Amino acid sequence: MCELFAFSSSDPTRANFVLDEFKSHGCAKGPHCDGWGLAFYQEQYAQVFREEKPAAFSEWMEFLLSHENYSQCVISHIRKATQGDIALKNTQPFSRENHGQRHIFAHNGDLKGFKEHCQFVHYHPIGDTDSEYAFCTLMDAVSLLWLDSTPTLEQRIDLLTPMFSQWSSLGPANFIYSDSEYLYAFANKRHQKNGNITPPGMHYLQRNNKKHQCFNRLVGVELSGDVKAITLFASVPLSDENWQPFKENELIVCQNGKVIKQLQL
Repeated sequence: MCELFAFSSSDPTRANFVLDEFKSHGCAKGPHCDGWGLAFYQEQYAQVFREEKPAAFSEWMEFLLSHENYSQCVISHIRKATQGDIALKNTQPFSRENHGQRHIFAHNGDLKGFKEHCQFVHYHPIGDTDSEYAFCTLMDAVSLLWLDSTPTLEQRIDLLTPMFSQWSSLGPANFIYSDSEYLYAFANKRHQKNGNITPPGMHYLQRNNKKHQCFNRLVGVELSGDVKAITLFASVPLSDENWQPFKENELIVCQNGKVIKQLQL
């Protein structure tokens, strides 16, 4: 099963995977050998890098490490294929534009039988994964929500929650999604080390530089500048710190490094 990683930060922060923990799960320490992707936002635009090769041995990843990319919101994915061939078109995160804003989506899980019932209007999948089919279904609904005016956060959550709840009934369903204003993390359950499919589907870690002396030394992230707050999400904890497990079917919404909504569906 794939792994997810994301963060929301109060200030531009460098996404640096040279510390190796998350990257190493991409076929060195873990079985996720079927591709990787990294998206980082600059305001409403997001730059996305993807490759169908293992992250741990990727020359393209090494090239990215030599460039300083700073962002307040980063979404990353390493893939272990369950639906769709090992191909660039099937790597995540996926990206689409809506009303001048870049939307990014990544999924960990297996939505059995979902693709057979999909009907698309404006957004169509390029690849073969259930994840991209889910994202295009979501984007068709999102495009209607933005049609007349910019929706409130409550309206956006009201759109997302029934979809995430329905999808979680089809199999393990853990999502990271951003509409360029908010970062949404939803966790259901995932394959655990003992082989069982149970919660938690994801973990999160909140940091405040006034409370943590080692604030700038997170595994997988190099914090730079005056970063006041950051919230990180990962399929499995990436350090020895106090990562909190998601409850089953829990949605957490972040903006500028802070959790602003937290509810169990």
